[in-house]
Amino acid sequence: MRPNPRSNADPVLTTAAGSRFGVEVMGSVTDFADLDKAGAMPADILDFAEPEGDGAAPGAESQSSDSGDADWTAGAAEALAEFDAEAAAEAPTAEQKPSVAKVLMQLAGMAELFHDKDGNCYADARVRGHRETLTFPRGVQSWLRRLYYQATRGSARGEALGEVVALLQARAECDGPMREVFQRVGPCGDRLYLDLADDTWRAVEVDAAGWRIVEAPAVRFRRCPALRQLPEPAPGGTVELLRPFVNVASEADWILLIAWLLHALRGKGPFPLLVLIGEQGTAKSTLTRIMRALVDPGAVQERPMPKDDRDLAIAAHNAYILAFGNLSGLHARQSDGLCRLATGGGFATRQLYTDKDETVFDAMQPIILNGIDEFVTRADLADRALLLHLEPIPPERRRPEAELWAEFNAVRPQILGALLDAVAAGLGNLPNLQPSGKLPRMADFAQWARACEPVLWAPGAFLSAYNDNRAGVVDTTLEGDPVAVAVRQLAAQPGGWLGTASDLLAELARRHSDGQGPFLPKSPRSLADKLRRLATFLRAVGVHVENSRDGKTRDRTIRLWAEPVTVAE
Repeated sequence: MRPNPRSNADPVLTTAAGSRFGVEVMGSVTDFADLDKAGAMPADILDFAEPEGDGAAPGAESQSSDSGDADWTAGAAEALAEFDAEAAAEAPTAEQKPSVAKVLMQLAGMAELFHDKDGNCYADARVRGHRETLTFPRGVQSWLRRLYYQATRGSARGEALGEVVALLQARAECDGPMREVFQRVGPCGDRLYLDLADDTWRAVEVDAAGWRIVEAPAVRFRRCPALRQLPEPAPGGTVELLRPFVNVASEADWILLIAWLLHALRGKGPFPLLVLIGEQGTAKSTLTRIMRALVDPGAVQERPMPKDDRDLAIAAHNAYILAFGNLSGLHARQSDGLCRLATGGGFATRQLYTDKDETVFDAMQPIILNGIDEFVTRADLADRALLLHLEPIPPERRRPEAELWAEFNAVRPQILGALLDAVAAGLGNLPNLQPSGKLPRMADFAQWARACEPVLWAPGAFLSAYNDNRAGVVDTTLEGDPVAVAVRQLAAQPGGWLGTASDLLAELARRHSDGQGPFLPKSPRSLADKLRRLATFLRAVGVHVENSRDGKTRDRTIRLWAEPVTVAE
């Protein structure tokens, strides 16, 4: 793309031979400043027209390493140059009006166009003195429609508006630079940014030295309609201000709850799933909303579990933290989708139910699940989970919800500030963090919590809580699985057990003729898959599953055996 030939002395929107817009009140006004003096131009339109400083792009000071920031209007430079040449050649009279499309293209020259790695297109626009990142097509359409009205007091026709937006989107995709666009939290080198989602698009910048509110963050954020504003964090608080609103069952669960919040604020996965279990009346949904309110408040704080990958992808597109409540069970497909979303892997789904095109969704996001039952039954999902139990709330401690939220919102800025203090400490400690021996599952989460630990807990408190929680998750999962129960019994026999998957399936059916048979795998192959999912948890309790092939018959055989400590148990 060619650089914009305009200078500070030549504003983006000037008039040729009297009037470019065909608005009678403009007369022979020649630029925005004169329009403003004449009373025909709203004051805030000048924010769009006037370059900053020495012609720098809006927001360029916060991301000077991006080549696209130095050329704020490059996307529409050619169209503007052609329009100027045409206007000069025709020498139009004051009564002549340019086309709506030409006016829209000139207005669009005040936006910087770019795309992300997935081909999604965006435009950075200057709105009332601050930078906003607009999505294609709806965000850009709305911005141009509003800007056209402010400039002409007219309405941009749908056909012309659609053509201009389509051209701008093509330029963003083909000529614009590629940038990463984030939702709510955006890591950037040794810093990270938290989108406050306020009207002026401010963010909190966090590094090892601390945190501060900035006007133009060095990363770009996209905003979905359901996004809600975070309060300005306040210094001088402590995470203990959150404790009166949390009724987890133990100090270890409290530590893990705070660790999960800190990892969500870091913005880098994989993320452990936060699973809240409690009987009716333990305020599971309230705690879910409180957790979201500290990092990613939204119009829909908690939703039912989607039935398929497409709906899960849509939910993930519209919120940074996903919260699914009142779960009583998860289908295999739902469990697999949550695993991929928590630790990465992505999945493909149809764009529309009526076509064959696929869209690939690849993201890692924090997830909260809550329910009464022990609904996390598949070992691969449990292996990625923090399982926290909530205590019943006695009648004398219950209070009206309006009162609870009023008290919580009063201290929310201080709680958020304290969490950001811990994040800043984590950013400073992480590069020099000493190894702690064998890394547990979800090692990135564990390392980050250890880096934040010095300003919150005694050394080793997090790993002790995390290891105990994992041991409890393993026991809960194995005890609730009929296959795991039978395998542990067979492995504990003298010499263990040896046979094919068909032999093992028959043995399981015999052992579970008491009504649990319907919960068993239906075929030898599905049983083998089940054992692979259980293998990590079985190994944690000393039970080993070995697969081999017989040398003569070439049959696949399974050997089950237990370490002595497991037999003793």
